[in-house]
Amino acid sequence: MRQKQDKYTRSARGKPCQVRIPGVCNFNPETTVLAHLNGGGGGTKHLNIHGAYACSTCHTWLDGGYVKTHARADRDLAHMEAIVRTQIIMVNDGVLIL
Repeated sequence: MRQKQDKYTRSARGKPCQVRIPGVCNFNPETTVLAHLNGGGGGTKHLNIHGAYACSTCHTWLDGGYVKTHARADRDLAHMEAIVRTQIIMVNDGVLIL
């Protein structure tokens, strides 16, 4: 089932990728989407505030492409760092209000 878009998922449109994996990132903001943190369990996703702005190729890398070149811990760290960078942008843009 497709999740309904909200202000968090819509905020990714046109934003620079915050995952930025060397040799993977396409740096094309036209392909940026909100990449949810893995591990929601039971076919669910984490909350949208636990997502990172990711270009299409970094999103694919996060969803499993990493296994060819990186350990899962490397993927998880890269995603968490990108989530923090994304949350800062969301706060500065007034999308995420603390």
